[in-house]
Amino acid sequence: MQKTLILLKPDAVTKKCCGKVLSRFEDAGFKVLACKMIKLSSEILKEHYAHIADKPFFPEVENFMSMTPVIAMVLEGDNVIEQTREILGVTDCTEAAPGTIRDEFGNKDSATCKMMNIAHASDSEENAEIEVKRFFEESEIFEY
Repeated sequence: MQKTLILLKPDAVTKKCCGKVLSRFEDAGFKVLACKMIKLSSEILKEHYAHIADKPFFPEVENFMSMTPVIAMVLEGDNVIEQTREILGVTDCTEAAPGTIRDEFGNKDSATCKMMNIAHASDSEENAEIEVKRFFEESEIFEY
């Protein structure tokens, strides 16, 4: 069984579609092992987005990701990493396949569609392990 991290971004929170997004993951058969609402600090954002923290557009990402709390979740299931990414759709909401979360709820404004795209999902087992530890203490993850 794989685990993955999902972050429901500020646009999901402000659009009030978090429950619908979570429902899609549960309907796909995934278990929620952890879930909490958190306000992301500058430090955690720089760590999480280290691959773009030195880019000129990072302050915009940081401002967006800290404008409201986010909902962080750990999901578990067979092939959960690949499947959650398929359910979400591609990062660019304007190119997301019909029926995907990003197609249905994402921002279709081409200037912000790669950032305001409802959720972050881990892209590999290695990153999932790192990201889960970044956002959750072991005691916050429940196996059942």
